[in-house]
Amino acid sequence: MKRILLLAVALVASVALYAQEYKFSREINYRTDDEYATKMCRVDIAAPEGAKDAPVIVWFHGGGLTGGKKQIPQAIMRDGCVVVGVGYRFSPNVKVTQIVDDAACAVAWVFNNIEKWGGNPESIYIAGHSAGGYLVTMVGLEKARLERYGIDANRLKGIIPFSGQAITHFEERRSRGIANTQPIVDELSPLFHVRGDSAPILILSGDREMEMLGRYEENAYMWRVFQLVGHKDATLYELDGYGHNMCEPAYPLLMRFVRDHEKK
Repeated sequence: MKRILLLAVALVASVALYAQEYKFSREINYRTDDEYATKMCRVDIAAPEGAKDAPVIVWFHGGGLTGGKKQIPQAIMRDGCVVVGVGYRFSPNVKVTQIVDDAACAVAWVFNNIEKWGGNPESIYIAGHSAGGYLVTMVGLEKARLERYGIDANRLKGIIPFSGQAITHFEERRSRGIANTQPIVDELSPLFHVRGDSAPILILSGDREMEMLGRYEENAYMWRVFQLVGHKDATLYELDGYGHNMCEPAYPLLMRFVRDHEKK
């Protein structure tokens, strides 16, 4: 109850900070390998007027890796941050590993281009909800994903998954004929890639009694493995009273994480 009260106060306090003027750039391609990639692999960017060396939040939407659309949550358009909303391809049109590669390609594009919008490429945070949370942990933890594009994943300033899968994503399991209640951990699992030297990570989950398919327990185990490998900046929050759609109370925690790490 105390945790929920504190989050409510943070939400109220954040409303006053939406007044900063933002300018939008939309439908920018980050990959054009084929017609489908050209259609889906695009970003929208919201940048504060006059931004310079601003922290950057790259946001990945949810939708089970089979649907959804890119978005820029209003709640994170604050504190002078540049916000990038990412679109990506969907299963079954492409394989899950290709979707993860889309996410890596998008993050690499941000590293190489965000200065044009006043963003600081050394202050990039990747965040997302559900399928988006899965994508950011895969990109941030499996170093080979960004290395393919000439980027060291340890340059990331932070990784913030909202209710993301820590085991192999259920869409990948479905494609293999594996039930969504049968957990596996392999190369397409963030858990498989946990390492002690990754960027700081803030793991956010809904209430364990209300979450989807044991999502809290997956994330709690991933947090424990971070402790076992000696990670110095891995934090887990369970948002009591909220189910899988827990973004609204989680946004203030994301913004506090950014503020705290911008001071370091």
